[in-house]
Amino acid sequence: MSSDTEKHRALLSALKDAQGKGDGAFERAVTDAFEHVFDHLARLNGHVSSGGPEGEDRHLKPGESPTLR
Repeated sequence: MSSDTEKHRALLSALKDAQGKGDGAFERAVTDAFEHVFDHLARLNGHVSSGGPEGEDRHLKPGESPTLR
């Protein structure tokens, strides 16, 4: 099993375990989960974006959807 899959399961487990505790554990679990999602999005963006150092959008390739770049 990949370490990323293990991380996903651990994050989901932490969310389930923390529900209703009222001690801040749920908020921490949500924050951890969102941080992981943002890491995924940053990696995805790094794979598909070649805008340059200023972060400008690259031109679309022929037939490429702007929502899938």
